[in-house]
Amino acid sequence: MKTILLTGSNGQVGWELQRVLPAAGRLVALTREQLDLANPDAIRSVIQQYQPDIILNPAAYTAVDKAEGEPELALAVNGIAPGVMAEEARKLNALLIHFSTDYVFNGRNSEPYSESDSSDPQSVYGKTKLAGEEAIRAVGCNHFILRTSWVYGVHGGNFVKTVLRLAKERDTLRIVADQFGAPTSASLLANSTAQILQQCHAVDFEESRYGLYHLTAGGRTSWHRYAEEIVQFAKLYDEVLRDKTLTIEGIPTSGYPLPAPRPANSVLNTNKIKEGFGLDLPLWQDDLAQCVRLLYTKPH
Repeated sequence: MKTILLTGSNGQVGWELQRVLPAAGRLVALTREQLDLANPDAIRSVIQQYQPDIILNPAAYTAVDKAEGEPELALAVNGIAPGVMAEEARKLNALLIHFSTDYVFNGRNSEPYSESDSSDPQSVYGKTKLAGEEAIRAVGCNHFILRTSWVYGVHGGNFVKTVLRLAKERDTLRIVADQFGAPTSASLLANSTAQILQQCHAVDFEESRYGLYHLTAGGRTSWHRYAEEIVQFAKLYDEVLRDKTLTIEGIPTSGYPLPAPRPANSVLNTNKIKEGFGLDLPLWQDDLAQCVRLLYTKPH
């Protein structure tokens, strides 16, 4: 039975990975408190202790605006730690699966970004996440780097939960309408990762399939339309929202200034991963509807 080491097990993606990974092997799931990714020695020690066959790293410094004022810490977690994991994975001939972000792009493309497009991060968060990708590639261990976007889920804080809370507290929401991407659930990321791992275990798996992939739900939307859909789905379960008159106003990025710049276009082309692994990636609306249903109907 393979040993799987999971970082950030209490994060959105880590929490969902814990749900699907036990079927793939013996799972060692560590929270931020149990493994400080800003400490390279701690990372090496833990990996040497457990001797994993697979390392999954969804953990990251994700406070995008806060990172502008804490670049060293963001780099330690997002840039240096993945390289340390890669070095230890290479020693063990282990597989490293690392999650990255649409923020590695400047967002100025009119078309969805493919894996071969040039990266040009505009924020500290994006720059440090790109540094992590480059560190893994430089080491050359067996790896998957999975870039995703606009992550949400039933566990942890995210845009979906914020919109649902504010929709009850306020009569008007002002949401950015000129940034575009594909909202992607942590559940979809976890399930897709499990499918990829299953294929890696096949005797005829070719190492040429390792590398960089984009993994998001299908379609494209703005934050504004995303918020509208969240509320519409919630009305199926929430009487308060059903009976309330709520205005969701679209505003430009300039109307909601933040310390870190956001990509105007975060849409990622997922053809490579769909063709390479036969993944069926749902439209973002279908992915969202499932999450909202679970938020209202399942304990979590």
